[in-house]
Amino acid sequence: MVNIGREDSRGKIIVRTSIIGIAANVFLAAFKAVIGFMSNSIAITLDAVNNISDAASSLITIVGAKLAAKEPDKEHPFGYGRIEYMSAIIISVIVFYAGITSLIESIKQIWQPETPDYSPISLVIVAVAVVVKVVLGRYVRNMGEKVNSDALVNSGEDAKLDSVISASTLVAAVIYLTFNMSLEAWLGAIISVVIIKAGIDMLKETVSKILGERNDPTLAKEIKHTVTSFPGVRGAYDLVLNNYGPDTWQGSIHIEVPDTYGANQLDKMLREIMMSVMEKHNVLLTAIGVYSFNTKDEEISRVERKVRDMALSHQYVRQIHAFYLTKDTKQIRFDLVISFEAEDRQGVFREVVDKIQQELPDYELEVYMDTDFSET
Repeated sequence: MVNIGREDSRGKIIVRTSIIGIAANVFLAAFKAVIGFMSNSIAITLDAVNNISDAASSLITIVGAKLAAKEPDKEHPFGYGRIEYMSAIIISVIVFYAGITSLIESIKQIWQPETPDYSPISLVIVAVAVVVKVVLGRYVRNMGEKVNSDALVNSGEDAKLDSVISASTLVAAVIYLTFNMSLEAWLGAIISVVIIKAGIDMLKETVSKILGERNDPTLAKEIKHTVTSFPGVRGAYDLVLNNYGPDTWQGSIHIEVPDTYGANQLDKMLREIMMSVMEKHNVLLTAIGVYSFNTKDEEISRVERKVRDMALSHQYVRQIHAFYLTKDTKQIRFDLVISFEAEDRQGVFREVVDKIQQELPDYELEVYMDTDFSET
């Protein structure tokens, strides 16, 4: 199930926003290039180059959005959504490269300074460019956050950094005209370092998403609430979400149901759960595992409470689930969720299991160490 209308609208917003960015940056680049050469200002000239790189970033965003919107096929059955992350990486590299280039040129100007020649018209245009870049950056970033597009967010952040560069050029011009002292090369070097850091931060954030981050705690909580709202579902555990692009999620989950449920009843419930999660959260549950729990046996309930209390008394045990006791074979099975905060998770697991085994020597324990992928 795919919300085609929603995806189509998202793609149109990304393309429209990027086209606006391209038009604004080409316009600014042309004017700044002319003014930079006329005034012999390295800062203004570099600012023009940055505008061209911003236009290229917007073009990359458009291409990425178009490719990411392709329908799944035999070679890529999960779709092409992750291409958007590649677009964001390319933009991050462009920002980083622009920062390195600016730093090199600024250092050259520090060692071999050239006297700038500012004119009133050039300063007015640079001031206008600052305003345009601030507005453009805020608009692009807001649209990126609205449609969950890292490429747009990075482009908006880049535009904001460019507005800082342009503002620093104005500051340098005012200082020069007032005190006859040129500081634009030094300001350029400082701003270049800021740009380099921004590029690295953008790159790290996007790579982190490609590597696979933990489940969003809020989304995980909402999905589990939806699943446990079904009659007969005592708990929802082991939720794993796989991201195949912005707003494209697939996952799996385990549910706990009474041991009296038959195959037909389970089949009907699982289908309803999958449809409900897709409709409410736009997440496709490709697999739903089933844990059964004992019903109508007070002795087993007492043993379960005892095991639960012993396990949860340890500071690093986050959860115990999938408990089931078979009286005939004297077997107990359950899962223990050990926190990532524990230095030795395996050690904690063995310690807790040994403690429970000592308290219940007549039972054979079948215990698995589990992970909470949305642990906060």
